[in-house]
Amino acid sequence: MKNLIWIIRVLRWKQFLPVLAVIFFGLLAGKGLIGEGYFNMHDDLQMMRQLEMEKCFFDLQIPCRWVPDMGYGFGYPLFNFYPPLPYLVGQGIRAIGFTFVDTVKILFIFSFVASGLTMYMLASEFFGIFGGVLASVFYIWAPYHSVDVYVRGAMNEAWALIWFPFIFWASYKLITEKKKEKSLIWVIELALAWFGLFTSHNLMVLIFSPLFAVWCLIWLFANKSWKRIPNLLIAGAWSFGLSAFFTIPVLLEKGKVATETLVVGYYEYTAHFANISQLLFSRFWGYGPSVWLADGDRMSFQIGWIHWILSLAVLAFLIVRILKTRRIELEVLLVGFFIASGWFAAFMAHSRSTPIWGLFNELKFVQFPWRFLTIVIFSFSFVSGWVGKRLPKIVGLGLIIGVLVYSWNYFLPERGKLGPLTDEKKFTGVAWDMQQTAGIYDYLPKAAKTAPKAPRGRAIDVVKGEGDIPMIEEGTDWAKAVVYMKEEGTIRINIIDFDGWRVMLDGEVVSHYIPENEEWGRMYLDLSGGRHEISVKLYDTMPRKIGNVISLLSWIGIIYLLFRLKKSPLKNIESKG
Repeated sequence: MKNLIWIIRVLRWKQFLPVLAVIFFGLLAGKGLIGEGYFNMHDDLQMMRQLEMEKCFFDLQIPCRWVPDMGYGFGYPLFNFYPPLPYLVGQGIRAIGFTFVDTVKILFIFSFVASGLTMYMLASEFFGIFGGVLASVFYIWAPYHSVDVYVRGAMNEAWALIWFPFIFWASYKLITEKKKEKSLIWVIELALAWFGLFTSHNLMVLIFSPLFAVWCLIWLFANKSWKRIPNLLIAGAWSFGLSAFFTIPVLLEKGKVATETLVVGYYEYTAHFANISQLLFSRFWGYGPSVWLADGDRMSFQIGWIHWILSLAVLAFLIVRILKTRRIELEVLLVGFFIASGWFAAFMAHSRSTPIWGLFNELKFVQFPWRFLTIVIFSFSFVSGWVGKRLPKIVGLGLIIGVLVYSWNYFLPERGKLGPLTDEKKFTGVAWDMQQTAGIYDYLPKAAKTAPKAPRGRAIDVVKGEGDIPMIEEGTDWAKAVVYMKEEGTIRINIIDFDGWRVMLDGEVVSHYIPENEEWGRMYLDLSGGRHEISVKLYDTMPRKIGNVISLLSWIGIIYLLFRLKKSPLKNIESKG
C-alpha cells in the first residue's frame, strides 16, 4: 500500500512529466551507445582506468592512488592526480554485474541525462517548466557535448558539465534564502556540487570559478544578502574538505611527477586555438584529433548555429527593451550576463585571446583553448530558457526540433555504429599493451628519467650476484618476495619509485636507491648472502594522510547533518521553500 501511495505521489508531482522529458532527451543523446560493442575515442583509457579502480577496491587500496598495470606494468600514481569520481560511480555499476564495456557506456549516458537534469533545475528556477526543458535540450544536444563523449571520450569533462548548473542553482538558493534556519541545506548542496566538480575535472574548476564568482556577486548585490557570504565560504571550505583526499595531494605533490609533459609539445595551448569559421560557421564533423594548424583539424569546434544565433537574437531583444524602458531589469541583467559569458568564453577559444592566456600562467594547464566551449554551451543553453518563458511555446518546440535535427547525426560513434569489442579483447594482446602505455608520461614520477620502453617482467629481479626468488606476491600498491642469495648481490624492484614507497628487509625498514644509469626509476636494494624476506608497500605521505582525515571528518559531518535534517521539521524544506 505504501508503495502504491508513493507511486501516486510521484505521478501527481508537477515536475514529473518535464523531468521525464529531460531524461528522455538525455537517453536519446546516448542512443549511439546502446547495444553490443564499443566505440573509438581519443581518450581510450576509460576501461583501463575503471579496471585499475576495481583492483584498488578489491585490494583495499582506498582511496586509490597507485595503478599497477599502467606505465607498462611498472605503475604510476594516476589517481593521486587524476579526478576519480566517474570511476568511483563506475565501480558501483560494476558491482551490479555490468561489464567494463557497458560500465563506460553507462557512465557516458549518465553524463547526458544528469547534465540535462541539473540544467533543468537551474533554468526552471528562472524560466518555468517549459523554459527549463528547452534549456536542457540545448545543453544536452550542443555539438560540443557530443564531441566530449562520442569523439574525445572525455569522461571527466562530460561529468564536469553536470556540476556547472548544479553549482549555480545551489548558490542562488543559498544567497536568496530568506529563512536563516533553512540555509544549512543549501550550504550542504553547494558543498556537494563543488565536491562533484573538484573530483570530476580540476581544470574545469580553473575556468569555471571566475564565472561563479560573478554569478554570486550579482545575487549578493541584487538581494543585498551580504550576510550570506559566510555561508558561501563555509560551503567552499566544506567542499574542499569533502574532496581533500584528492585535492590536497594534487596541490602539494604535483611537483613529484612530470607535470611539465602536460603543457609542452602537442599539449601546448598555443597550438589549439579555433578560428572564427570553426566556431561559428563550419558544420564539419570528424573523429580525428586537434592539430597544430586549424586547416588540419579533424574534429569539430562548432558552437552550433542555433545556439549562437539565438544568443544574438536575444541580445538584440534585450537592447531594444533597455532602450524602451530606460532601465535594466534583473532578468535582463541575468540573461545578459550569460550572453556575455558565452561570447567571452568563445573569445578565449580564439587566438586573439593569447594576451589573456599569457597573463595567467596556470591557464596553460587547460591545454586546449577550445575547452572553453564548455562554458559557451552552458551559457547559451541557459539563455535559450528565456525564450521558452517569453515567447509562445510553439517557438520553443520549433527550437527543440531544430536543435535535434541540427545535431542528430553528431550524436553517433565513428562510422555510425558500435564496433565489436569485449572486456577480454580489450585487456589482452596488442590492445592490452596499448592500454598499459597510453598516457604513460602524464603522471610519470620524477624518479624516472624516461618512461619504460618494454613490458615489466617479475616484480623483483636479481640483477647482481647469484640468487633465486622462489616466491613473489604482489597487489596494487605492495609486493613481497623471498630471496635466496648465494653471495652478496643486488635486487631490483620493478616499480617506479615515488614518495611513500617503503622497502622492508627481513622485517626492518631499509633505504633503497636508484643507480645513476637507471632510466626508468626502479628501486634497488643490496643484499648479503642467505635467505631474505623483502616487502615493499606504498604508504600515505603527510599530505595524503591529512587529506584523508579531513575528508573523513567532512563526510561524517555532512552525513550526520543530513540525518538530523531528515528527522527535523526541515526535512520538507525543498517542497515548501
